[in-house]
This record gives sequence, structure tokens and C-alpha cells, in this order.
Amino acid sequence: MIKMEGVTKRFLSKKALDNVDLTLETGKIIGLVGENGSGKSTTLKLIAGLNQPTRGKVLVNGRRVDRRIASQVSYLSELDEYYRFYTVGGMMDFYASQFPDFDKQKAMAMLSFMKLEKKDKLRNLSKGNRGRFKIVLALSRDVPIILMDEPLSGLDPMVRDSIVKSLISYIDLERQIVLITTHEIKEIEMILDEVIGIKDGKIIGHHNVEELRSEKGQGIVEWMTEVYQ
Repeated sequence: MIKMEGVTKRFLSKKALDNVDLTLETGKIIGLVGENGSGKSTTLKLIAGLNQPTRGKVLVNGRRVDRRIASQVSYLSELDEYYRFYTVGGMMDFYASQFPDFDKQKAMAMLSFMKLEKKDKLRNLSKGNRGRFKIVLALSRDVPIILMDEPLSGLDPMVRDSIVKSLISYIDLERQIVLITTHEIKEIEMILDEVIGIKDGKIIGHHNVEELRSEKGQGIVEWMTEVYQ
């Protein structure tokens, strides 16, 4: 379980998160949606231990988050932060050397699905193929928490649907929680269990997606349009 208790995060004079309370439970795929600058990436970085809150607490299974949480968290950044001189296979070997939980067999299966080759140089991959490879690396770690910041960014719209559907088969929802930030809400809505709306650093809603449909007759886009007014 992930808990944020009264979390505020400031960067100089800017307040990125404002007194956020949030509880996330294992066994769910959760979408974190909002405008650019609303606090989505900051939330993920706090859970990943990459930033510390200015005020409040971030807890994983009752323990305060720090840098050592990396042993329990797989974090996919929205940025390309890989060594371009590596091949795909070399980068996988590097990940395996850094993270004992890295599952090479799973990575190879995903590599095949993503139509990538171990011999490919990272610097020669298109933006879309780098995006696919980032997903491979993130989901090949056997950890309880997976954080994905804009995983569909740069992917060809024609392949997004098949990639999103495939994510389910590579996630163990008996043991894992997945938190995804995205602007491609319609593409990813089909796999989400819950959705969290964030605006100006504040949580403006947290709903079960099926209940949103059955009780309000709304999809995520319609709900976000309503609450963002």
C-alpha cells in the first residue's frame, strides 16, 4: 500500500503539490490524469524516492520513503535517460547488474512483442522504439510498485492500442500496483481500475472507473471535462 499524508512539495516559490492525502492499494492499475504542470510527475517522483516532500509523509507499507525504495519501485521516466552507446541487449544487461529483480526471460518475451532486436543501438532507435524499450525495462522488474510517467508518449497511435492491451499480460496484479500518468486517456482507459484527477497540485477526485461509468454514466474524459471546469 502507498500512502501520502498531508504532502506538500515546493520548488523554490512554486507549490507543485498542496496538502495531498492519497491511499493506493495493491492489485490495481491506476491512472493519474491532469494538465501539464498539475503535479503528476512530482507525485511519481515522491513515491519513487527521487524527491522528498517539503511537508508531510510518503509511506510504502507503513515505512517512510527514501532512496532505498528503489528496491521496491520500477520507475519509467517521461525522459530518455539511457546511455545511447549501449545496444538494447547491453542496456538490459546493465539493468540486470543494477537490479537483482530484473527478469531477463520476461524482458526477452516483451522485446519480441515490441519487435525490437538485442543488437539494435539505442542511439539508432526512433523515438517510438525508445518508448517501447522503456516499457520493456520498466515491466521486467519483479517489484511491487510500477510507476510509469507518460509511457505512451512518442508511440505511433496505430500501435498504442495493442501495446496498452499487452500491458495486462506483463503485470502481476496479485502482487503489484501500477500508477500511470498519461495524456492519452482514451487509449489507456480500458485497463484502468481507478482514476485520480489532479489540478494545481490538489487531488480533485479519486474514483473506481467502473463505478464512474455505472453511477455517473461517464468515461474518464467526460468526468475530467466536468471536474476541470
